[in-house]
Amino acid sequence: MKYTIDQWGLLIALVMVCAAAGLAMAMRLHVAKNLLISAVRSLLQLLAMGFVLEWVIRQNQWVIVVALMAVMIVAAVQITISRAAGIPRGLGWPIFQTLAITTVLMVGLVAEAIIRPRPWYAPQVVIPIAGMMLGNIVGATAVGLTRFYESMKSRRDEIEAMLALGATAWEASRPSVLSSVRLGLMPTIATLASSGIVMIPGMMAGQVIAGLNPLNAAIYQFVILAAMASLTLVSTALILRLVYRTCFTADDRYQPIVSRETKKKRRS
Repeated sequence: MKYTIDQWGLLIALVMVCAAAGLAMAMRLHVAKNLLISAVRSLLQLLAMGFVLEWVIRQNQWVIVVALMAVMIVAAVQITISRAAGIPRGLGWPIFQTLAITTVLMVGLVAEAIIRPRPWYAPQVVIPIAGMMLGNIVGATAVGLTRFYESMKSRRDEIEAMLALGATAWEASRPSVLSSVRLGLMPTIATLASSGIVMIPGMMAGQVIAGLNPLNAAIYQFVILAAMASLTLVSTALILRLVYRTCFTADDRYQPIVSRETKKKRRS
C-alpha cells in the first residue's frame, strides 16, 4: 500500500513549523524568523524540484539530465562558498572542478555498476542520487574549508618555523589539511555508525513508506551512504589539496588570508 500526503497533511506540517517558531520566540532564541523563512524556502524549493523532476522524467532525455546535474553542481558550489567562513575569494573554480569530476564519477559508478538502470541516464535514479551526494558534500566541504583556514591562521608561527627549516608549503600545510578532512568526514561517519539502530535514514524511510520492500530499501540506503562517505573523503581532500597554495606566495612564504568578510568590512 502506498501512502500519499494531501494538502491537509502539508498544512499540518506548516503549522508544526509555526508552533516551533512561536516556541523559539517565547524562549527568546532569536531564530524564529530564520526558521519560518527557511521552512517556506524549503517548501518552495522542494515543490519546484518536484515539478522539474516530473518534467525531466517525462522527457527522459540524457541532455536534460546532464544539464540539470550541471545546475545542481553550480548551486552546490555557491552554497558551499556561502556556508564556509573565513575563506578567501577565488575558490569557486577549484571547488566546481572537484565537485563536477568526483560527483559525475561517483554517480556513474553507483548507477552503472550497482543499480544498473535502463537507460543509463534514467532521471528517476541519477538525479536523486546526485542530489543526495551533493547535499552531503556541501556541508562537509564548507566545514573542511572553514577548519583549514582557521587552522592555518592559528598555526602561523609553527608554519613559518617549518618553512624556515626547509619544509615545503605542502609539508607545512599537511597537518591542517588532514585535520580539516577528518572534521568534514565526521558527520558522515556518525551517520554510517548510527544508521539502522539509532535512526532510519531518509531514503530508506521514504521507500518503506512508499510501499517498497524494507530489505531492498535497506540495501539501497547502504549503497548511498557508502558512496557518500567515499565521495566526501575524496572531494574534501582534493579541494583542500587544490586550495592550500592560497596561504602561500609564489616563493613559498606564508601569507595571511584576507577573508571575504574582512574585505566587505573594509569596503564599507
